[in-house]
Amino acid sequence: MILYTTVPQELIFQTDASEYSKYKTIVYNNVPMLVEQLEHNYRIVRILSSNPVDFLNRELNPGQMISFF
Repeated sequence: MILYTTVPQELIFQTDASEYSKYKTIVYNNVPMLVEQLEHNYRIVRILSSNPVDFLNRELNPGQMISFF
């Protein structure tokens, strides 16, 4: 079977459900992204957008912290 997706293989073929529960998909400034929730902020894990301009935005690089309220 071939899966054409941008989702990492670890999330599709997961072995531990608790590992995936720490990630959340949100839309921040019209950019869909996968984030990890920390205490009061989110850490960007992956940008899920198909717009190449979104990847050039330095504020939305993976590893950056954002607040989403």
